[in-house]
Order: sequence, then structure tokens, then C-alpha cells
Amino acid sequence: MPTEVLVTGAAGFIGFHLAKRLLDEGKEVHGLDSLNAYYDITLKKARLAELVKYKNFSFTHADIADLKAVQELFRKLKPRIVLHMAAQAGVRYSIEQPQAYISANLDGFFSILEACRHNPVEHLLYASSSSVYGGNTKVPFSESDPVGNPVSLYAATKRSNELMAQSYAHLYRTPMTGLRFFTVYGPWGRPDMALFLFARGILKGEPIPVFNHGKMQRDFTYVGDVVEAVVRLIGHVPGGKDAPHRILNMENLIGKKAIKDYQPLQPGDVPLTYADVGALKALTGFSPKTTLEQGVSSFLAWFRAYYKL
Repeated sequence: MPTEVLVTGAAGFIGFHLAKRLLDEGKEVHGLDSLNAYYDITLKKARLAELVKYKNFSFTHADIADLKAVQELFRKLKPRIVLHMAAQAGVRYSIEQPQAYISANLDGFFSILEACRHNPVEHLLYASSSSVYGGNTKVPFSESDPVGNPVSLYAATKRSNELMAQSYAHLYRTPMTGLRFFTVYGPWGRPDMALFLFARGILKGEPIPVFNHGKMQRDFTYVGDVVEAVVRLIGHVPGGKDAPHRILNMENLIGKKAIKDYQPLQPGDVPLTYADVGALKALTGFSPKTTLEQGVSSFLAWFRAYYKL
């Protein structure tokens, strides 16, 4: 019997939340993850431990860059829907370890595309990033804006994914939706993200790094809103005569004073992100509902409980 949904990066932040939401809805979900050590593997295993509690969840430990393993998994599972969230994340790490991005984001995405080509799926939804907008100064960022000026290798690999998807959709008619995420945060989040670092530093009374001397603007998207949008998009399969492919934009509580360590803008980073989610709203009727205060409160409640602070 074909698996209903395959989630790559199921032990990762967004993949975990998507898998859990679909499992709660009674869907048959198979997770795929390499459990690499980019950040605390204990946290990844803790997420996975939450998922394996479900009888309708199964899991494969494998690297998406392993084309043979991915193709064999697709032949075995015959998934209807693929939510491809696995990737090597992080702008700054791409300067230190560029090979990791070529392997996970280019070779890995190629494996997924080839597997979907030879084992046709109803819809492939994959994670892109607001980083593809590079140094664009026109705001809000729209899907129709030019994205030919990436300022990090991470951004370049994510834009490459979009172009690879476009070509595969044109050649093989695989329906695909690229999701440009804008700084997703919330419970079970990544330890390398700002909110995680700020919470840890403030609670421990340590300085927190404030880059570009505080002259930064970011769209923050609560993970629950991301999950709601992606779940709604599953049934909105792109059509089109040329290629069935589209790209969409997605987008004082601790009680202690922060010690701020102001620093210059880091290489590969951008000072501003701001999403136009008009296309997403028109397609699904959804727009983000969680305020920053609500989202941060939810994150802090999880953070304190998980780390027993």
C-alpha cells in the first residue's frame, strides 16, 4: 500500500512539526533524516522520539545525497505526497563548510527530483528560503522580484533548487511548489537561530550578539503558521501548460534584561527581509495569524521545559 506522505528532514525543525500535524490528522507518514551533527543531535533524536509514538509513523535513517538509497525508498514506499524539508541550513555555516551545502542541497535535491521522476507523485512541496532575494532593497519581497544576486552559497543552492525544480517540472510534469521560508521560529526550534541564542544568553546572563549594530529587520514566521500554510497547499496542485511549478513566500517575556554585544554585519547575511504573502493568501485563503508576542511566549515555554530552566 503506498505511503500517503513522505517527509524528508523529519527530525529537523519544520519537518518535525509538519510530520506531527499530519500524524495527528491520521495520515500515514514516513520520515527520512540523516540525523547529521550540524547542531545538537540530542534535540533531533528528541523530536524523532515524539514521532515514533504514533502507530502511523515509520522512519528511515539515510542521507538524501545517497541517490541509490533514496530511489530504493521511493520504489518501496510509492509516496503520494512528498514534503522535502531536508537541507543543510544556515547562511554563515556555508562560508565555513561549503561542501556540506553542495552535498545536501544540490546532490540531495537531485536525488529527490530523480526519485519523483521515476516514481511519480501527486505533489512535491520543497523548502526554499528568503535568502534567495539576496541584497534586494525593494520591499516587501515578491515572488516576481529578480533573484539573480545571491550573497551566500546557501542562497545560491536554494535558488538552484528552484531552477532545478522548474526544469524537472517542465520535462517530466512533476507538480511542485517551492516554499520560500522567512526566519521560522517556535518550539523545538534550531539552536543556531537568533531566538534560541537570545533566550539562552539572557537566561544565563551572557552577552547576546547583535549584528549590523542592531540595524536589522526580519520577517519572523511562527512554525504553527508555516505548518498550516503547507498543509493547505498540499491539495493545491500546480498546473500549467509549460511546467506545473510555482514558488510562494511563507513568512520582554523572559523577565531579564539582555546584555547586547553589537557587532558588524556578518558575511553572507542581509540587513532586511520582508515577505509579500499575497499569492499564498489568494491561493489558500491563509495568512499568518500568530503575533510575535504569542509565538515568542510559546517558544519560551517549550525552551524552559525542555532545558529545565
